[in-house]
Amino acid sequence: MVLRRPTHADAFGSFAKQKGIIADEANEGQNIGRFQMKVNGVNIYDTYAEAFPVYAARVLITGATTALAETAAVVATGFATSVIGCSAEAGIDRYVLPNETPDGRPGVIIMVVHPSKKQIKTNLIERIGECVLTAATTAVFNALESEDTVPVKLHFFGDGYEYQTSVGGRSVWAIPILEGEFICEETYGVQKGVAGGNFFIYGETQGSALLAAQAAVGAIKSVEGTITPFPGGIVASGSKVGCPTYSTFMKASTHQRLAPTLKDKVPDSLVPEGVRSIYEIVICGLSEEVIAEAMKRGMLAATHAQGIRGISAGNYGGELGPYKFYLRQILSDYADHE
Repeated sequence: MVLRRPTHADAFGSFAKQKGIIADEANEGQNIGRFQMKVNGVNIYDTYAEAFPVYAARVLITGATTALAETAAVVATGFATSVIGCSAEAGIDRYVLPNETPDGRPGVIIMVVHPSKKQIKTNLIERIGECVLTAATTAVFNALESEDTVPVKLHFFGDGYEYQTSVGGRSVWAIPILEGEFICEETYGVQKGVAGGNFFIYGETQGSALLAAQAAVGAIKSVEGTITPFPGGIVASGSKVGCPTYSTFMKASTHQRLAPTLKDKVPDSLVPEGVRSIYEIVICGLSEEVIAEAMKRGMLAATHAQGIRGISAGNYGGELGPYKFYLRQILSDYADHE
């Protein structure tokens, strides 16, 4: 989970602690809070989501059809749910109409985030080079205007047969490939962003929790500049730092305090009465403002689903990062009035 930073290797653990990505297990789950208000009859817990700073880049992938561009975007954002064990966190930001792209074709904008700017560059090279260059009919362009940039020199793949040209007023490289030519920009804007915006959905059943989570992700998609990097935008498994039972070889393990089937088996369970399934939504974005907006739309959508007992969030009591998104503040204008 983005907010419960386990380590899969000692090297990553050292890096994560230095970057402020992980915290002691003792702090975890201590700030779930009690519900302070209701929205659409759903308990909103008095707590906050805690997030941390990252660097973000956005890439526009175009194709002969939306489906072809989407295929490349999905592959290019694969294995990028969490920097716990992935090289980055990534996902689809938005779909773009032909009249909005340099080459007049439909496109998909993806976002890639990581605490390290160097890793952003590495990820762009690898993900574009391996997943977009190889995809049928695609071209790539920078989708983030910023004074801070990283170079992604893919034209060397052309083995000297590549050449510079212009597409839609942009300077690009044309690389001869099997299907024709691959068009790409090589300078990508990078800016500071936010990772770890989140909320939990407490459902009476797995089905009710899942429907609410899907509604939340659908609502978040309307907020430009955000991604939900987990599969389908939904987090099914919670993890904690460490593994007391198998400590010799496991660096992370299940978050038993939020596992509904363990409610009557662990003395410090955080699962409310009547809750049989919990999903988490994790959000990365370009700014605090878009994270807050995405959380608002997502939580509101979730409260309209049947069988939802509560909305909460995850934090480390201020030890994880400088950004705090208080649920009561985000949803104050929508509180039920008796």
